[in-house]
Amino acid sequence: MATAGEIAAVGVIGAGQMGSGIAQLAAAAGCAVLLLDADPAALSRAAASISASLRRLAAKGQLSKAACEASIKRIRCVSSVQELRDADLVIEAIVENEDVKKKLFVQLDETTKPSAILASNTSSISITRLASATKRPSQVIGMHFFNPPPVMKLIEIIRGADTSDQVFAAVKSFSERLGKTVICSQDYPGFIVNRILMPMINEAFWALYTGVATKEDIDTGMKLGTNHPMGPLQLADFIGLDVCLSVLRVLHNGLGDNKYSPCPLLVQYVDAGRLGRKRGVGVYSYRQKPSSVKPKSSL
Repeated sequence: MATAGEIAAVGVIGAGQMGSGIAQLAAAAGCAVLLLDADPAALSRAAASISASLRRLAAKGQLSKAACEASIKRIRCVSSVQELRDADLVIEAIVENEDVKKKLFVQLDETTKPSAILASNTSSISITRLASATKRPSQVIGMHFFNPPPVMKLIEIIRGADTSDQVFAAVKSFSERLGKTVICSQDYPGFIVNRILMPMINEAFWALYTGVATKEDIDTGMKLGTNHPMGPLQLADFIGLDVCLSVLRVLHNGLGDNKYSPCPLLVQYVDAGRLGRKRGVGVYSYRQKPSSVKPKSSL
């Protein structure tokens, strides 16, 4: 079983914003990183994004040029789970769907070396149930990063029913090696942050849905009235409305309280494909408006 200092090779599954950010952190911490995605275009975008992000840090003097280029070289893009067979730690950051994640954990359990730690970046799904899909439940743990991972200072670690003390200690130390502050949650729906955050976001949707106020006033009220850096509706767009809806459904199903029932407006937006910033439109529109061209004077 790897300790934090022995975690030298890290597999990251999912080359979206979360996965690429996690890969960047691990590479900057000196790990060899295997970034896995079945979509070659997603891998290309992730590699370009990571390189650009690290070079921006170097340009600002937050990272030496040599460390920047070394970090970039530590990341290898792969397309097969088989290529993760020698990883000490695998972190999945795929779609927030329990069945899909369980299938992946079955594959990882069959493919990775017996000592490998398997971690999920899930923001709400039971680690115990994901671990039950494997023959190594003591080596399965939750590592919930926040978006964007290179910037946000927190990692929420979730212990499943069988997660061992040794695995918890190794993952906690590794998270601190990434420069993060660690909080630990027991395996309850939504864990700590989303258990508190998502009902607030849902209530903001109810306020908009029932005509209490405009989206702008709801967000301004929470920013200036409670000193939040962004309002709940803007934050929902940033997280992804589909992710918010998925977490609320996990809370509703897992805790059985109607206060977690998703607002119909949130459901409608997700059905319409209005998923937030990543799609260019959610509660707000993020699409660039065409620049107006002044007609030439005829004089």
